[in-house]
Amino acid sequence: MQQQIAPEQNGESKPDLTIGFLLMKQFTLASVAGLVESLRFAADESFSSRQIFCRWEWMTCDDQPVTASCGLPVSPTAALDFSRNWDYFVVAGGLLEETRQPPQWLLHALREIHARNIPIITLCSGAFVAGNAGLLDGRQCAIHFTTRDEFRLRFPKAIPVIDKTYIKDGGIISCPGGTAIDLAADLIRQHCGLVRSQKVLKYLLVDDTAVPASRAKQKENQNPPDVYENDVVNKVIELMKHHLDSPVPLAEVAAFAGVTFRQLNLIFTKCTSYSAAVYWRRMRLEQARKLMADSSNSINAIAAATGFADASHLIAWFRKQYGETPSSYRKRRREVEKLIKP
Repeated sequence: MQQQIAPEQNGESKPDLTIGFLLMKQFTLASVAGLVESLRFAADESFSSRQIFCRWEWMTCDDQPVTASCGLPVSPTAALDFSRNWDYFVVAGGLLEETRQPPQWLLHALREIHARNIPIITLCSGAFVAGNAGLLDGRQCAIHFTTRDEFRLRFPKAIPVIDKTYIKDGGIISCPGGTAIDLAADLIRQHCGLVRSQKVLKYLLVDDTAVPASRAKQKENQNPPDVYENDVVNKVIELMKHHLDSPVPLAEVAAFAGVTFRQLNLIFTKCTSYSAAVYWRRMRLEQARKLMADSSNSINAIAAATGFADASHLIAWFRKQYGETPSSYRKRRREVEKLIKP
């Protein structure tokens, strides 16, 4: 698992997608490999495995090499540093003996990462680590069918699900194992655009047209909002989704949901880790980025289509959210499309 990290050139902004991997002892290789190989294909303009548009690091609990459950040794590429502003932090589990009773310092660190609104991805038995940290209470969690009974006993407040390739709920993305390519493709589509997501599936020999029923609904809406175990939140998210171009006052949204403005924000913060206003703005920014990647519409037109006052308003929030301007983002998308289109 060697990697080539390309230095930033000409003052380029941060990559589209950054992921920190914490490899637990005896981690399952298949899901980690499926996720990182997908990133590798999306990370470069060609196929030189340079970490340009996507970047990742391997870390371990003691900064020493670990061995996967299949016997493959892996050395960390970076010291374990929870202060980094990753787009996602992955806890890669495997054999339950290594994840049933994780150290308290790790649980504390994961709670802090979650409080900073950095999504945590659990692979395989990594869900047991998140469960021990109390991050799955009241939330759905995708787990492997072989661990369901023990998971229920250990975490009675969590909601285990065994028929999903992954679940996003409350800032935790749980993946029960397998290849994790579905999860990787959707992350890449969300952060890097549809073209590079299709490139990944093509070169991993995945037929994107022959998707199982569990993925069909996701294909209809390339950036589906999270689904939460709260009727008010789900009802409001549906309203937000249908008013991306014309946000209505949140007081009216709260009235629509039958709660007060204060209650609305409390519920949203508990379920999504964001206030209702921030969640809605992030949805609109994601839609704007999708339109920039997949259309030739002007920034003014995209601003109007996503509920921003004008182009400068959108540019300011886009730069704050993604660390670059829409024009620089689009420029890199065009370069990638030229290289990978036949």
